[in-house]
Amino acid sequence: MDYVFITDASCDLNEKQVSEIGIQVIPMEFQMEGKSFLHYPDRHMMSLEEFYSKLKNGADVKTTQINYNTFYNYFEDYLKAGKDILYTGISTGLSGTYNTCLIAVNELREKYPDRKIVIIDSFCDSAGLGFLVYLAGQKYMSGASIEELSTFIEDTRLKVCHWFIVDDLEQLKRGGRISAVAATFGKALQIKPLLSVDNIGRLVNVAKIRGKSNVINSLVEQYLRDAEDTKKGTVFIAHADNEQGALELQKAIKGKCSECQICEIGPVIGAHVGFGMLAILFLGKRDLTLAVKK
Repeated sequence: MDYVFITDASCDLNEKQVSEIGIQVIPMEFQMEGKSFLHYPDRHMMSLEEFYSKLKNGADVKTTQINYNTFYNYFEDYLKAGKDILYTGISTGLSGTYNTCLIAVNELREKYPDRKIVIIDSFCDSAGLGFLVYLAGQKYMSGASIEELSTFIEDTRLKVCHWFIVDDLEQLKRGGRISAVAATFGKALQIKPLLSVDNIGRLVNVAKIRGKSNVINSLVEQYLRDAEDTKKGTVFIAHADNEQGALELQKAIKGKCSECQICEIGPVIGAHVGFGMLAILFLGKRDLTLAVKK
């Protein structure tokens, strides 16, 4: 292949998934208990079990975007080797990472005028980004040119539907996304936010789901309403230290898709959504309303 396909660690793909599609992943930094760590697909600096255990015990965690030097040095290694680059990463709706990337890329284009460097805003977040690059990676491994892969990503990115139900209201409170009062009443009444992603990659609070029994049903309803193909399509299920919920969701959509992969939410996103989050990702129409049974 005469070019490399690159994303960042916010995609939450594991080592096996990354290997299957031949993509390169730029690690992302997080700080916990006064120490800095890099999150990689193989999670060798901190396992997810350790991360969520510390989070449950009240450890403070902060994340940072990828900086200019990291982008410049990471990309230059490939450019020096005569490779072109296609990169798509965390949405501008959630992070300033993309804009930092553009600054580094503009300088690299001047230094390496004969090389192609294609940067695409994914308009996707977390496992939604992972889902997009997983589908694109299959095209990449089948021999798609850099132009063909760019077109596929641009044509597909707004078809990626993200539906998340957040369980850890305390972490949302810490991040300033809900008030202390809302967190207290939410826990008492077992109310959980149902989130999605709009057409510029921003998280949107769509509805409040009451009771654990309605979590799986709500996600399945969104999938059945909006999915492009409920028989032959691929589905991603993502969770933040909620394997039981992921397996229940997988069981609930069995027979309603051709492939279902489970991935785990890493520290970059887990720091904001907390433990217990459950998500479903699929191709379809981004309709930011709540599906209602008729």
